[in-house]
Amino acid sequence: MLEALAKLLNNAKEEIDKAVNLKELNDLRVKYLGKKGPVTEIMKQMSKLPADEKPLVGAKANEVRTALTEKITKKEAILEEEAISKQLLQEKIDVTLPGTKVKKGVAHLLTQVIEEMENLFISMGYKIAEGPEVELDYYNFEALNLPQGHPARDMQDSFYITENTLLRTQTSPVQARTMEKHDFKDGPIKIICPGKVYRRDNDDATHSHQFTQIEGLVVGENITFADLKGTLTVLAKTMFGEEREIRLRPSFFPFTEPSVEMDISCFKCGGEGCRVCKGTGWIEILGAGMVHPNVLEMSGIDSKIYSGFAFGLGPERVAMLKYAVDDIRHLYTNDLRFLNQFSVKETGEN
Repeated sequence: MLEALAKLLNNAKEEIDKAVNLKELNDLRVKYLGKKGPVTEIMKQMSKLPADEKPLVGAKANEVRTALTEKITKKEAILEEEAISKQLLQEKIDVTLPGTKVKKGVAHLLTQVIEEMENLFISMGYKIAEGPEVELDYYNFEALNLPQGHPARDMQDSFYITENTLLRTQTSPVQARTMEKHDFKDGPIKIICPGKVYRRDNDDATHSHQFTQIEGLVVGENITFADLKGTLTVLAKTMFGEEREIRLRPSFFPFTEPSVEMDISCFKCGGEGCRVCKGTGWIEILGAGMVHPNVLEMSGIDSKIYSGFAFGLGPERVAMLKYAVDDIRHLYTNDLRFLNQFSVKETGEN
């Protein structure tokens, strides 16, 4: 057995030296030192040896076990260091290489238009108000002077979820909610309400079932139609150029009285008549009017003391007119060839 142990030690050392990775080394550990390895088997057979040979064989077996354990430990350290060096070599970074230019994203055209209008009204003392897109029928219609059965409801074919809830067809419910909660001790109401709205409409070049609106509301004491006209004039000149003129035409909206539609002088032909304005010299842009007394009263506001005006326009229409976009669907299909035309920053970089 002493010879067998000596031979075993030499063979094991040779195999350990030849191991090229940690898996091979671990396999050798199991092969020689495991529960079914040769060293363990020799230890089990010691009971059959004469009494005078047992101490010698036991000592030799322990010597072999210790020697192999130390040999494997040293080899393991060498292989681990080699593995780390190899990994570092593969993962090294050449810091002298030039960096890769990362293109910066820019705001979507529609977002740019909305933010431009928001900044305008904030500079005029307005606050931005928001509300739920899934709205109660009461706030979407009834609080805006559109009771059940009102024929004007047919103007806004709606997505109803339940009998009393729907996807809002306008951002006017935000105005109703604001008026309902407002305390005039804090001053007059001056808000704009940007957001998504939904109507059952067939998508084409000028219509979409989901689009955006920006509505404005001012309510306080001694608010007049002249205030409305002045506000709309500033809006038109800011968005379409200082030379723009506005024209107000009588119209009808259930929540305003009197109601008007606003046209701006054609920015393409200057009012002489062209394809853009269909030969009229004017382009329709939004609806507006003085808040109907019924709407004020429904929100708990005394219409004999307070008055106000409201207006609403679609950022999509503003974007299409301002940037000569011929199809509203371009704003939603995310075609980079279209969007990149409007990605110029103030610095002039794309």
